[in-house]
Amino acid sequence: MTGAVGIAVAQFAPTADAAANREAIAELARRAAGRGASVVLFPEYSSFFTDPFDATLAENAEDMDGPFVQALTALAAELGVHLVAGLAERTSDGGRVRNTVVAVDGSGIVARYRKQHLYDAFGQRESDWIEAGALDEPQTFEAGGLTFGLMTCYDLRFPEVARTLADAGADVALVPAEWVRGPLKEHHWTTLLTARAIENTMYVAAADHPPTLGVGHSAVIDPLGVAVASIGTATDVAVGWADRDTIRNVRRVNPALALRRYRVVPR
Repeated sequence: MTGAVGIAVAQFAPTADAAANREAIAELARRAAGRGASVVLFPEYSSFFTDPFDATLAENAEDMDGPFVQALTALAAELGVHLVAGLAERTSDGGRVRNTVVAVDGSGIVARYRKQHLYDAFGQRESDWIEAGALDEPQTFEAGGLTFGLMTCYDLRFPEVARTLADAGADVALVPAEWVRGPLKEHHWTTLLTARAIENTMYVAAADHPPTLGVGHSAVIDPLGVAVASIGTATDVAVGWADRDTIRNVRRVNPALALRRYRVVPR
């Protein structure tokens, strides 16, 4: 598509083997680039994941210049793409880590976001292991003439997060996730992804872990709430195309952002 940007959602199940995770990312990134993607999104905790969380999470956390980010940067340079993935980032608190999303191109980090809303819900206690991110300015980067904004998993249940990205000029919200399976959770996932796209008249791309822990169904949603690319429960990539003309046309017909009478402020 002329003027369109290929966005790939790469669905896989990270494990406690950091080297194997990097190998899986490399294979999926090459597959995505071969299908025309120039931005490739991977799930939350792509660098290291164990269920349930235990002390190994902090033991395997990395710095922002550690092996995971170095490998992503080298891969982005090789393929000429932007890569976005979840990282367990080391902190000064030896018992907890940061749940960080890092976006890189071939030159290095172009944006990073630390998860603000921790998953203390549905019987889980992410805050026992994770340090919440500060309420910093929205994190965005440019690729292919579009602006991409970062958020993470449980943030999806808080519409203010996506709205702050829209206010910052984001055309696409990128959502790495480990959306835990459970009653109605797949329904919540697809509904909330669609809602965030419709209410902000923007694209939303989300990459999840597949079953058995995640719900899968990674997708690229357009500003009208239509899934233009999606995956079921397999390990794979799907590529959707985003373009500014589509956003402009949707906002002309439905100028919801311009008509709103409230703004979002930190609490």
